[in-house]
Amino acid sequence: RLSCIRNNVWLACCGVISAGLAVLSSFGLMLFCGVPFVVTVANAPFLILGVGVDDMFIMIASWEQSSRKKEKSDVKSRLAETYAEAALSVTITTLTDVLAFFIGTWTAFPSVRSFCLYTGTAFVFCYLYTITFFGAIIVLNHKNEQENRHWLTCMPVGVDEDQAEKSCLYNACCIGSCSRQSSQPESEHPMSIFFKKYYGPFFTNKWIKLLVVLLYGAYLGGSIYGCTQMKEGINLRNLASDDSYVIPYYDDNDKYFSAYGPRVMVVITESVDYWNETVHLGIENCTQNLE
Repeated sequence: RLSCIRNNVWLACCGVISAGLAVLSSFGLMLFCGVPFVVTVANAPFLILGVGVDDMFIMIASWEQSSRKKEKSDVKSRLAETYAEAALSVTITTLTDVLAFFIGTWTAFPSVRSFCLYTGTAFVFCYLYTITFFGAIIVLNHKNEQENRHWLTCMPVGVDEDQAEKSCLYNACCIGSCSRQSSQPESEHPMSIFFKKYYGPFFTNKWIKLLVVLLYGAYLGGSIYGCTQMKEGINLRNLASDDSYVIPYYDDNDKYFSAYGPRVMVVITESVDYWNETVHLGIENCTQNLE
């Protein structure tokens, strides 16, 4: 929003901080429990940030939709209404994400198992911080708006008798605008008006719905074709722990032997005396015959 009171900048920042706290808490708990940290786990914060910001928008939207006609003393009712509307969807998305990642811990790959443990635990903490920490931040931000305070300086915004003698910077931070007009709260966000009055009615047109179905059919066909052309592959180096001997092995193999073809391995299934010179010669002859 352009309003110097209700632009929710700090609210958005605290939503990102909430996701960051979830990452710190989950990583700290897993490291304390001795779960190994592998390089693939470094991708988990990006997943948590996406889900955390999504939950943040759901909470803010539910808060904005709650009745604005209630008095400042009725914050409890507004917050209860917000949780009644938002907590269900946030809970369901969290449960599905946590279930998906905890099922992934059944894999035989230790690195994938560690990644799923870290990420699944981070989703749990993200949910807890969203319904506790971020809910409190919403209330504090609402209190700031009710007292007509500037979003950055937290100073009361209003018409000052001596504002004509003040600088434009002072008027912008303490009055609300350089034009010396007090900022008034907006009744409804322009984006909400756009989707309600224009976007929704546009897509309810029967021809538009038919076009959407055709476009989705083309998209689905292209997706199926793309899946048939997909080549499966994975870098085995990333499946080992950071201190594993496998990592320098794959590095040296790619550096020195990547130009050669596939390796052929010979297994001697019986017990032999490798110290015997005759056995040495027999193995060498076998190798030469294979070559």
